Amino acid sequence: MNTNTKNNRKSVSYKKWGYVFLLPFFIAYIIFSLIPLLSTFYYSFFENYMSGLTQIGPNFVGMNNYKEIVFGSDLPKYAFNTIFMWLLGFIPQLTIAMILAIWFTSLKIKLRWTGFFKTVIYMPNLIMAAAFAMLFWAVFSDIGPVNNMLAALGFKPISFLQNIAGTRGLVALMNFLMWFGNTTIILMAGIMGIDNSILEAAQIDGASTWRTFWDVTIPSIKPILVYVLITSLIGGIQMFDVPQILTNGSGSPNRTAMTMIMFLNKHLFSKNFGLAGALSVILFIITAILSLIIYSNLTEREPKVKQLSVKGGSK
Repeated sequence: MNTNTKNNRKSVSYKKWGYVFLLPFFIAYIIFSLIPLLSTFYYSFFENYMSGLTQIGPNFVGMNNYKEIVFGSDLPKYAFNTIFMWLLGFIPQLTIAMILAIWFTSLKIKLRWTGFFKTVIYMPNLIMAAAFAMLFWAVFSDIGPVNNMLAALGFKPISFLQNIAGTRGLVALMNFLMWFGNTTIILMAGIMGIDNSILEAAQIDGASTWRTFWDVTIPSIKPILVYVLITSLIGGIQMFDVPQILTNGSGSPNRTAMTMIMFLNKHLFSKNFGLAGALSVILFIITAILSLIIYSNLTEREPKVKQLSVKGGSK
C-alpha cells in the first residue's frame, strides 16, 4: 500500500469538532431564545386573556394590539420616563468612569493601591438591584436616616419619594452607583490597549493633554465606547427592578417613574398576553433601531478610495 495513503488515513480532521463544540450553545439558544422570540411575534397578533374563569382566545385580531398599545395607552410617556432616567444616570456614569479609567492607567500620576480602589468601585455591581432599591427606599423614606439627619441639622425634611425630581433622581443615582465601576473596568481595558508609542509621539509633536485625549485616546477606544453605550442603552430600556421596588410598582408620583418594562409587567400580570406580546415586539424594535443608530454613527468608516484605471500612463 502506498505510504501517502496510510498517512492520509492516520491524519484526523479537526474541523468538525469546532461545530460539535458549538452545538450545545445553538441548541440552548434555539430552545430558550429563538423559539420564545418567534412565538412572541406570533401571539402578538392574537387576543388572548382571562375573563374571570373564562379563557378568551386566542383569536386573531391583526394589528389591533399594536394600535391599542401605541394610540390607546401612555406608552410615549413611559418611553420618555425610561430614556430620561437612563440618561440622568448614564451621563455622569460615563464621565466619572472615564476620569477614573484615565487616572488608574496614567503613567504620570502612578496611583498606588489601584487594585484596592478598583475592587471597591466594582463592589456595588455585585449587589442585587432589588436589595439596592430596598436599601435606598429605607434610607430616603420620609422617616429614614437622611430626613432624620436633615431635621437634626435644622433643615426641612424632603419627601424624596413623593416628588418627581426626587424619585427620578434616586433611580438615576442607583443606576449610576451600580454600573460606574463596571464601566470603569471596561474603559481601563480599552485605554491599556493603546500603544504607548502613539501617546509619546503625540506629546513629542506638542499635543496638550486635552488634545491627546480627544485626538488619540477617544478614537482608539471608540469600539469600547460603542459597546458601553449600546449595552447601557439596552439595560436602560430594560430598566425594571429599581423603579419597581422603589415605587411599589406604581411609578409614582403620577406615573412619572413608570418605565416601559413596568408597563409590560402590568399586562403580564393582568394575563393580557396579546397586548404584552405586542409591547414586547415594540420594545424590541425600539432597541434595535436605537442600537443601529448608535452603531452606524459612532463606528469608524473606512475611507473610500477611488480606483482610477489609466491607459498609457497616469494623468
